[in-house]
Amino acid sequence: MRRSTVIILVTMAVAVAASLAAVESFGPTSPTELARAIFIRAVLIACVAALVTAATLAWVDRRALRGRVAVLADAIKRLAAPDGSARLVEQADDELLEIAHAVHVAADTVGRQLGAAAHERARMETILASMLEGVLVVNRDGEVVLANEAARGLLPLDETPVGRRYVELIRQPDIMQQIGSALTGETPNAVEVVFARHAQRTFLARAAPVPASAGTGAVLVLHDITDLRRADRMRRDFVANVSHELRTPLTAIRGYVEALLDEGPHEPQPQRFLEIIGRHAARMERLVQDLLRLARLDAGQEALDLVSCSVDALFAAVIDDLRPSLEHRQQQVEIKVAPAATTLVADPAKVHDVLHNLVENASNYSPERARISLSAEATDDRLVLRVADTGPGISEAHLPRIFERFYRVDKARSREAGGTGLGLSIVRHLVELHGGSVAAANRPSGGALFTVNLPRSRGEGPGARGE
Repeated sequence: MRRSTVIILVTMAVAVAASLAAVESFGPTSPTELARAIFIRAVLIACVAALVTAATLAWVDRRALRGRVAVLADAIKRLAAPDGSARLVEQADDELLEIAHAVHVAADTVGRQLGAAAHERARMETILASMLEGVLVVNRDGEVVLANEAARGLLPLDETPVGRRYVELIRQPDIMQQIGSALTGETPNAVEVVFARHAQRTFLARAAPVPASAGTGAVLVLHDITDLRRADRMRRDFVANVSHELRTPLTAIRGYVEALLDEGPHEPQPQRFLEIIGRHAARMERLVQDLLRLARLDAGQEALDLVSCSVDALFAAVIDDLRPSLEHRQQQVEIKVAPAATTLVADPAKVHDVLHNLVENASNYSPERARISLSAEATDDRLVLRVADTGPGISEAHLPRIFERFYRVDKARSREAGGTGLGLSIVRHLVELHGGSVAAANRPSGGALFTVNLPRSRGEGPGARGE
């Protein structure tokens, strides 16, 4: 009971006692009045006694309640103890006991959740600490919330980067741009970086946005790709050296085979053997030439000689080169060039090679008497070249890998056609050298469609060199 209630009861008792004193101050004048006075005094005395008793009981109950509430509050505070051993004191069966039970249930639930969260965080920290990759997490305000040991050593960061903005800690422009883009919700392309403290090592920096359900922010991961780059260089050097060394013996083999075939008529079996040797030597020579060209493209040794060239002339030259094969298979080629796409600023020899490989590929994979379509369209800043056929098309499983070197959709058929498996890879390299892109898809009506996007203006390619 509140203190104000006790004060009211005491005040009422004092008022009753004052009334009793007032009654006694007037003496009775008759027996009836005497009896009435005695009755009133008895009632007033009973009221005073009741009020005093109620006030006393209220005061005692209030002290007891304050003590129980204090014990309950202290126990609730101790529920947050690390060991979680504190329990509420269960007393009489009243409202406080129900509150204690409710708090027990809530405390147990929160305790289990906190324990699971602590276990999960400890496991995550253990995993991050054992990772060779650097991991950095920032919130939506750009403040670092997590950085493992690898990230602190690579970037480099202080011992306590948590809570500080990444722009104050990181001095690598590419990484800052990656994190900034991820904070805006974008997923930037990975970039290769070299840190001053690790000049001999190459890292791939990849940032991604954190979804809103996880609090928003960005995650940066640094992968060490030094060994991959070293192995890639060794592979390219090996292929280039072996291809270079194979050119001389292959040239000699082809020369001697042609000399033997030119000597005169041979017996049927030696004649067939010589033709087989000549055919396979020619195929190996084409393979060596393609390998050497890919090695030059990988090493950046092929520059662009940009000139203004006619798209119609490029199409016509490719058809003239492949005319014997097209006529042998009775295949027709349709050409459609939009009025705005008649000219292109590019390296004509390399664009010719791109179209040659695509048309030859379309011819090899199309049936006899098939139709091959060449078209050119223009946009404001791009020129789009398309090569379409009416063949069986490309399986969806093969489309993502169609431009990989040595990858063949139909290996047996490619060998029969004399393909090396490098033509489309060379196409991709030559197009990217111009600053363009190439894609493969299937036509709704059947057949494959290759689309080449090239910049129309001069000097946009990474290997551009003017006239």
